[in-house]
Amino acid sequence: MKSWQGKRYWLVGASAGLGAALAHKLSRAGAEVIVSARSEDKLAALVKALPGKARFEAIDVQDIDSVRTAARNVGDVDGIVYLAGAYWPFGAKEWEPDHATTMIDVNLTGLVRVMGETVPAMVKKDAGHIVITSSLTAFRGLPRSIGYTASKAGAMSLAECMYADLRKTGVQVQVINPGFIKTQLTDKNDFKMPFLMTPEDAAQKAFDHMNSDRFKTSFPFVFSLLFRFARLLPDAIYFRLFG
Repeated sequence: MKSWQGKRYWLVGASAGLGAALAHKLSRAGAEVIVSARSEDKLAALVKALPGKARFEAIDVQDIDSVRTAARNVGDVDGIVYLAGAYWPFGAKEWEPDHATTMIDVNLTGLVRVMGETVPAMVKKDAGHIVITSSLTAFRGLPRSIGYTASKAGAMSLAECMYADLRKTGVQVQVINPGFIKTQLTDKNDFKMPFLMTPEDAAQKAFDHMNSDRFKTSFPFVFSLLFRFARLLPDAIYFRLFG
């Protein structure tokens, strides 16, 4: 179990859903929390509701100037959690170019922008905690998931590369791969979502992982087995079952 008292954590993409729920977990544990997203009204309301020391810093992860300004204003932190996400469900037969590009830009390129402004300082001081949010969808390509699955696979790969580089340093890298979480993003789905979690339940899983020394967690556990097993299947069998 880590000691959170007096630590400063920056949560990017925390105005609602999993990010807001995780902010409450960290705040109750004693950490100072800085929450960021585009909506200042939602951020202000969240900060007011948090039990501990907290503030917000508006950010647009698609704008490098905004990212650099936010990172400069936030200053030195003990940890950063990237939770920003965009999602629209569609497939290659009904390709939506703007939505596909936005998902890649927020979920993956935005992550790279934020890491570029925070990781070097952690490496320099040989201390820090980085948590990246990927998804169970990252394990293998899925139908009607243009943009989202690719971006989350990229996020998982980036986390793995960072872990490989930093695992023997003072900078801890972790990745979380949640399944379906009840948010405004999954409200867009018109299909049944197995093992649908509340943001609070997902935040508890994420917080438990952050308290550990493990690199990767995938949850809900039973549901995650399906995605992890799918990586082992030959293409012919996999696409017959999942396509």
